[in-house]
Amino acid sequence: MPEIKPLTVYVVDDDAAVRDSLDLFLRAVGERVRTFESGDAFLDAYSPEWRGCILLDIQMPGTSGVDVQEKLIKMNCTMPIIFVTGNADVPMAVEAMHQGAFDFIQKPYRDDELMERISQAMEIHRQSQDEAEYCKDIQRRAATLTPREREVMQHVVSGAANKVVAMDLGLSQRTVEVHRSRVMEKMGARSLAELVRMSISASL
Repeated sequence: MPEIKPLTVYVVDDDAAVRDSLDLFLRAVGERVRTFESGDAFLDAYSPEWRGCILLDIQMPGTSGVDVQEKLIKMNCTMPIIFVTGNADVPMAVEAMHQGAFDFIQKPYRDDELMERISQAMEIHRQSQDEAEYCKDIQRRAATLTPREREVMQHVVSGAANKVVAMDLGLSQRTVEVHRSRVMEKMGARSLAELVRMSISASL
């Protein structure tokens, strides 16, 4: 299993004083931090393996925060974005949220307010990553099924009784029971309800 990257706050702001202040504060409260002086610097360094959240200034020279968001969307980045805005930028930030940004926070902001937003964003990303890993694990288990076992599973998770599955597939009921037992074992499902949840989660 690949190494899971630690959660990090990625700060993107063209103001050096702001970057230094945020870096000092976030490290003091125990967060991992990386700072970038521009949208281009962040995009050049960006890796799909990164986990955490992005604290992104909405107004920067050159590549703006909104430009960064658009490019991250195209790269299928799932990290939550918190935009840092001035009063005049609020309409732009609201539009950014319609495009998928997690939140925005207005300057001047309180440290506890900022940490609340960051904590919420981190938890959401952690949950989404855990769910993604869960789905991958289910798909790995499903890949061990034989074609016949997969057929039986598809019928079973649709709610069909063993007798009906046997008729549909031209098998004996006993054979269906054997296949069903192997499916449950290979998938690690302790009940039909759990097998159904697995099938839905991983879109099997």
